[in-house]
Amino acid sequence: MKRRIYGYARVSSKEQSEERQTKAFEEFGINNRDIFVDKQSGKDFGNREQYQILKRMLRENDLLVIKSIDRLGRNYNMIIEEWKYITNNIKADIKVIDMPMLDTTNHKDLLGTFISDLILQILSYVADLSF
Repeated sequence: MKRRIYGYARVSSKEQSEERQTKAFEEFGINNRDIFVDKQSGKDFGNREQYQILKRMLRENDLLVIKSIDRLGRNYNMIIEEWKYITNNIKADIKVIDMPMLDTTNHKDLLGTFISDLILQILSYVADLSF
């Protein structure tokens, strides 16, 4: 089965531009039809229509690309929960462009998973402190 690559961009309000994020996805080689954008606060996944559609489309071995970890969510628990759901339940990979060590396509051994999880937890905690 062929791997699909999706991009997910989020800005907090309709006045903000997602262009920086979508440009990074295009440079990564993601087709425009596979880029999902929400202009919505990061505090509630249920209100993010495009994210919910994307999550239903993700399949095992697909790749979800995000520009930075705070685009996934606004608080520590939310980011960790979504990351684990996508990587453990769906069994899709995630790549964070701004943080190359957060790339589940690399180092699929126990040490690589441990390092990714540790970095994810630290960055999620910092993202939570920022809000």
